[in-house]
Amino acid sequence: MTNLLLFCGSSTGNDPEIVEMARDLGKFLAENKFRLIYGGGNVGLMGIIANSVMQNGGEVIGIIPEFLMVREVGHVEVTEFYVVKSMHERKALMCDKADLILAIPGGFGTFDELFEMLTWLQLGLHSKPIGLLNYKGFFDLLLKQLDLMVEKGFLRPSNKELILVNESYEALLNTLSKIKIEPDTKWFTDRNLS
Repeated sequence: MTNLLLFCGSSTGNDPEIVEMARDLGKFLAENKFRLIYGGGNVGLMGIIANSVMQNGGEVIGIIPEFLMVREVGHVEVTEFYVVKSMHERKALMCDKADLILAIPGGFGTFDELFEMLTWLQLGLHSKPIGLLNYKGFFDLLLKQLDLMVEKGFLRPSNKELILVNESYEALLNTLSKIKIEPDTKWFTDRNLS
């Protein structure tokens, strides 16, 4: 079974097609033997996907910081459930348990998690493939920003390529499942930071 770390919204947003895609994604994960690892919430797209995975016979690992449990957003009915001390501990444990990482539509939290995982990959702190589901062009402007970062010399083209993009979760997960990334040992030495 492949352990997929998924970042997504704690809100459902206002586009019913994104909500339906989330339900379909959960079913796809269960049927294709992906174990879902996610932020442990029972709200928003997070809750929809977790419920869909479980309703279709799949496994779900939820990891949530204790301050969110106090606000009663923890989805304790999942297969495995962990309560940790902080947001950072949550991200570290989710990453440790994952084989692949995928981000779909969401807000600040989704972007925070995605970029931290990309930074960790760039620094050689993990070697897990990362995908961005650009469903209905949701991330088009973000992708333009990454192009600008390359153009202005703040992001190397090779590091921009660390994130795989597709508008189909089937195609994206198929590609991510086939990739093997070797840890980057040159990021620090290329910059004389060792």
